Amino acid sequence: MFTTAQRRRLLELARAQLGYLLSDGPEPALPLADEALMEPKGAFVTLKRHGLLRGCIGTLMPEQPLAQIILEMAEAAAREDPRFPPVRGIELPEIEIEISVLTPFEPVFDTEEIEVGVHGLLMRRGSHSGLLLPQVPTEYGWSREEFLDHTCHKAGLPVGAWRDPETQIWSFSAEVFSEAEVGEED
Repeated sequence: MFTTAQRRRLLELARAQLGYLLSDGPEPALPLADEALMEPKGAFVTLKRHGLLRGCIGTLMPEQPLAQIILEMAEAAAREDPRFPPVRGIELPEIEIEISVLTPFEPVFDTEEIEVGVHGLLMRRGSHSGLLLPQVPTEYGWSREEFLDHTCHKAGLPVGAWRDPETQIWSFSAEVFSEAEVGEED
C-alpha cells in the first residue's frame, strides 16, 4: 500500500509527536501534499521499549486523515494506554514505534478461514469487544484456536466464546511497519 518514503513519513510523524509531547520538540505538521497519507484509514500505533510493549492505541473507524490519526494515536499510546503508566521523556530514545494501518473489516463466517499472521480479529458480543492485530499471534506462537481464545479474553469474554453464534467475529489485515524495518529498507 505505502512506499518506503510514505512509511518513513508516518513513523517520523509519530516520533515527532512523541518529541513534541515529551521533550518540547516542535509540533509536527501534516503532510498535506501526500494524498495517500491524507485518506481516512484505521490505524494503531504501538510503542515498545527494549522489545516489550509500552503502549498501543488505535482507531477502527477513521473519520480523519491517516496522518492525523497517527499523531493522535501516538499521543494516546504514550499517555492513555490503561495497562501502562504514561511514557516519560527520559524513555523516548529507547522507544521503538510500530504502525499498523488497517484494511476494512470483513465478517467471519468460518473460523477455518482465519490465517494466523495474516488476519487480525475483532470480536464482539453484547457490550464486550476486543481486537488483536495480525502480528500478535505470530509474536506469541499461537495457533488459530489460541488466537480466537485470546481475542475472547481481550473482549472480556470467556475462553471459547467465539464458538457461540451470538459472538460476532470480523477479520482484517494490516500493513505493519516499524522504525527498525523502514530504516533497513534504504
